[in-house]
Amino acid sequence: MVKIYSNLPSLGHEEFFQFPNPLIGKFFDGLVAIGGSLSPGILLSAYKQGIFPWYSGGPIRWFSPDPRCVFKLPQFHLPTSMKKLLRKNFFQMTCDTEFDKVIKHCANFHKAIHLETWINDNMIAAYIHLHHLGFAHSIEVWQNDQLVGGLYGVSLGKMFFGESMFHLVPNASKAAFYGLIEICLERGIDVIDSQVKNHHTEFLGGIDITQEEYLQLLADRVNAPASNLPWKQKINSSLSSVFGVVQNV
Repeated sequence: MVKIYSNLPSLGHEEFFQFPNPLIGKFFDGLVAIGGSLSPGILLSAYKQGIFPWYSGGPIRWFSPDPRCVFKLPQFHLPTSMKKLLRKNFFQMTCDTEFDKVIKHCANFHKAIHLETWINDNMIAAYIHLHHLGFAHSIEVWQNDQLVGGLYGVSLGKMFFGESMFHLVPNASKAAFYGLIEICLERGIDVIDSQVKNHHTEFLGGIDITQEEYLQLLADRVNAPASNLPWKQKINSSLSSVFGVVQNV
């Protein structure tokens, strides 16, 4: 049964909240719980249990879908066309230099396409808070000093949970994703969660796995010690980790 919360407390990032068993989502199109707050402790507790918020209005809805789309690094496919594009250095990439702008661009991008977005003002404020606490991160893609693409998500242990991406010029969001892979490989992160498969994530190399397999991957990684490498940086345009992995596959 889907759990409904009326007064879920706001928790600090060091506190933990036990959600219902995420496997109940199998019976409710992924829905696990309704209501609560987007405080850091609640959000991070959700991610640690394979659950994420997804709603456009009204009470917060918490999901754990089956199947789950993930990228297993380094077992990913880099299309030949992207290899050529990335090697031409059309884009410059950074990490964590403009998180606020990236998440707001993602909201506007999805609203322009779908006329609504789950990245509402409350979600934006919650993830900016997570960013300031060091858990949410962004990749920025630049062209001629203009922000033309990017993505954001949450990092815990040896996993990265992708939330959304945007592009203002062709291939910019794809470049952001490969910049993310570079950052993840440098930090020992070998699984990226992209929640549900769509044509874009499928092109990038996302695969569907069962919820049970996902939860096992999560358990093995989410509480692992995180890298102490700083996230805020320029990303080497050579993407040496990405291309090194591709050559070894």
